[in-house]
Amino acid sequence: MRVAIYARVSTDEQASEGFSIDAQLEMLRAYAGSQDGWTVQDEYVDEGRSGRNDRRPEYRRMMQDSNIRNWDAVLVLKMDRIHRNSRNFMKMMDFLKKHGKEFVSSTESLDTSTAMGRFVIDMIQRIAQLESEQIGERTRFGMREKAESLRDKEGPSDGVMGFAPPFGYAMDAGSLVADEAELEVAKDIFKWYLEGMTVDGICYRLNRSGISTRRSNPWNKFNLRNILHNPVYAGYMRWDGILIMHGAEKAVSGEGFDRVQEIMSSRTKISMKKEILFIKDSELPPSPNV
Repeated sequence: MRVAIYARVSTDEQASEGFSIDAQLEMLRAYAGSQDGWTVQDEYVDEGRSGRNDRRPEYRRMMQDSNIRNWDAVLVLKMDRIHRNSRNFMKMMDFLKKHGKEFVSSTESLDTSTAMGRFVIDMIQRIAQLESEQIGERTRFGMREKAESLRDKEGPSDGVMGFAPPFGYAMDAGSLVADEAELEVAKDIFKWYLEGMTVDGICYRLNRSGISTRRSNPWNKFNLRNILHNPVYAGYMRWDGILIMHGAEKAVSGEGFDRVQEIMSSRTKISMKKEILFIKDSELPPSPNV
């Protein structure tokens, strides 16, 4: 039987449980070698990827039609190495059955061809999913405690909550710092908006000047509104509704940021009123001929 070895580890798991990629591969190769007539056809490795979803490049490559024809069974160290979500796991099992493929866990002897075997697999997967969700809950609780402690600290905070720095900022030694070139653009965006320019007008001005986003995309009303709504430009990082003061250079004062929010809110209400009036007018019966 031709087998495809699949190994996965997330950074946290590798640090706390010791399921390193090298250790998984060594054990899986040894297991395949101990089985009569088994050959390792290919190896797929996702490092630093969560098992809660299937958005993993090597997992998806393994399941592609061009590759699935090359193997008869997928071999993993434990079931939770390939999925930590019971629904995704059973979806994978249906996919394998449809293509006449087998699933083998080297440390969990289960017969997936029987109803009882499938039931046990489902139970194990549900336990793994519960474990994963509990880890997520504990992590979120810890992050909230950290956010609250940073919020209550006097003066600007040197710490961050693990978010990617937005346009205008970068990370330096774990602290938020200004990206001078980008921050100047952010300052102009707030300045122009406070002077009365519309979001569409600012986008047009930036794009015509050849100024693009960090990812070299043109400006539009969505990415520009994200900047105008983000309190980081007024000196505060936001995490789960908690505002944490940072010490990096600001693009707008607190008063200016609040004024921007008021203007945006009022313009949104005016736009909605116009839309409602348009709908009502369109529903009126045609005027009689005079």
